[in-house]
Amino acid sequence: MSHSKIWTIYLSGEIHSNWREEIEQEAARRDLPVEFAAPVTDHGNSDDCGVHILGAEDKKFWHDNKGANLNAIRTRTLMERADIVVVRFGEKYKQWNAAFDAGYASALGKCIITMHGDDHQHALKEVDAAALAVTQTPEQVVDILDYVIHGTLA
Repeated sequence: MSHSKIWTIYLSGEIHSNWREEIEQEAARRDLPVEFAAPVTDHGNSDDCGVHILGAEDKKFWHDNKGANLNAIRTRTLMERADIVVVRFGEKYKQWNAAFDAGYASALGKCIITMHGDDHQHALKEVDAAALAVTQTPEQVVDILDYVIHGTLA
């Protein structure tokens, strides 16, 4: 099937499970015309990129600040190019960065899909209010992508 548009999907948020791979594999299985982008998901690389490239810092704040700034170059660039931003909030950690990404995507006017369990509903009510869909599973995300791309229900 020929598609006139390749949709760019930015996968933001939790890095401690394989949810990105599940979405990518199911989208490929369905032959969806999508390409995926994501932040650096290697925690060590993400945390230490700034000092590795630009030099050590005595204070942890500046260590983290350098890394956050370099990561922001990637995040901002890829998110600005995205058609849809998926933001996953995991169970184990508070992902302040994911909430920030959702806010940034909202400010850019991006279509946002959030993914989280019921236990985060109250804490994420404002984030979910900015989203066009609130999901719980990678399969639901791919079902949405399939629907918005093709306009049909499976």
